[in-house]
Amino acid sequence: MQFARRDFVGQALKAAATVVATTRNGIASDAAGTAGQSRAVGPNEKLRVAVVGLCGRGAAHVQAWLANPDAELVALADCDPAGLVKRWPELKDLSRKPYFEQDFRRLLDDKSIDMISIATPNHWHAVMAVWAMQAGKDVYVEKPCSHNVEEGRVITQWARKLGRICQMGAQSRSMPGIRQAIDFVRSGKLGTVKVAHALCYKRRRSIGLVDASAPLPSGLNFDLWAGPAPDVVPIRKNLHYDWHWDRVTGNGDLGNQNPHEIDKGRWGLGKKELPKRVVSIGGRLGYVDNGNVANSQITLFQWDDALLISDVRGLEIKTPTTVARKAGEVSVANIWWGTEGYVVTPNYTTGVAFDYDGHELARWQGGTDQLHFANFVLGVRSRNPADLNLDIEEGHISSALAHIGNVSWAIGETVPMGTRPTLAADEAHVRDTFASFDAHLVANGIDFTQTPLTLGRELVLDPRTERSTDPAANNLFTRDYRKGYELPRV
Repeated sequence: MQFARRDFVGQALKAAATVVATTRNGIASDAAGTAGQSRAVGPNEKLRVAVVGLCGRGAAHVQAWLANPDAELVALADCDPAGLVKRWPELKDLSRKPYFEQDFRRLLDDKSIDMISIATPNHWHAVMAVWAMQAGKDVYVEKPCSHNVEEGRVITQWARKLGRICQMGAQSRSMPGIRQAIDFVRSGKLGTVKVAHALCYKRRRSIGLVDASAPLPSGLNFDLWAGPAPDVVPIRKNLHYDWHWDRVTGNGDLGNQNPHEIDKGRWGLGKKELPKRVVSIGGRLGYVDNGNVANSQITLFQWDDALLISDVRGLEIKTPTTVARKAGEVSVANIWWGTEGYVVTPNYTTGVAFDYDGHELARWQGGTDQLHFANFVLGVRSRNPADLNLDIEEGHISSALAHIGNVSWAIGETVPMGTRPTLAADEAHVRDTFASFDAHLVANGIDFTQTPLTLGRELVLDPRTERSTDPAANNLFTRDYRKGYELPRV
């Protein structure tokens, strides 16, 4: 459908009304069970799924569920009805169209829905996931599964208490090429593996600098958009997508793209709990805008016997790096360094192993996003979280790593270029990473008087309690929730 700008929202609402009128009654007539309970689903019966959030990753959710032979997409929700128009080309030819709700809470009352697939901004993930599980739904929630450290643990507690199936959307977990590469990393064939790299080299443009509230799309319910966050329209040019770069609703690229790579790095190291020490250094470097999270950031995660280096670079890559020479010219990648060789995963589906003489030892490839959604369906049918490739507890740990790195940085102090954390300072891969990072910033002509470099506090953590010894950090491990949108605790 092609619309003039003035007609866009009106057409969106008409389309939504059409979808609701043609299908909702048919679905509702099949409802069974009571609130908080799941309906009985026969082994040959399709599972009914609703997608919440129709832009960004929501497009992939809609496409994946339409392609899944074991599921039926029965409902959609978005606080901005224009989201439905974006998805209309995929829906218009369906004989049984999903119905649309602007307020996703109405989906929770539909007892015929078995699964909720969440692709909203990050600040909504935890509250929505818990509410859905309390309503008897199983949940697939995009990465990061949480907006802060506490939320991921709370989602996990509710999943266990209610017997719900909950999976985080980091799709590499279900890619055969990546799974085989991780098996090789952990097989001992690389010798001892103690260091992993998680790379995000993605150019992120400035979101601009304005002094006025973002214009709200016509028809958008801002109260629903804000949800658990303050009911204050943010100061920036655009409301949608740029929420990633506002700590109130997003988590920067450390919590946007790099949860994928952090998760793989930790997985390969075999670590199933939070590290003992974390420190982060970086800044919103190279431009002044309304964003308040780092765009370039090195974070170190130290366990007793392993180290994970997260390397986020949001500016143009102008100089070759040690990592690039090992991994190839990449935008996202992982490397696991062993005493006898290393493994590189330069994308979501491929892994390659080398010895230190440059000989290729093995190669693996294969997989699509669809496999991760299919794995979730497997877990929903079996009712066994162990069948999930990324159960919510594993998703929580990987998400929390990003949040802790951001907390370290947020309570840090301005330092001159060349400053280094003391954590793992003698590790060769850490030294190489920082030398490359400095060269990267110089090549981009960073003026540190305009966009300062911040060295975060080194945080000491208790993996059992998932708390820091630093009270200022612990205050940022959670958040205040707006009345009516509170996170339920177990």
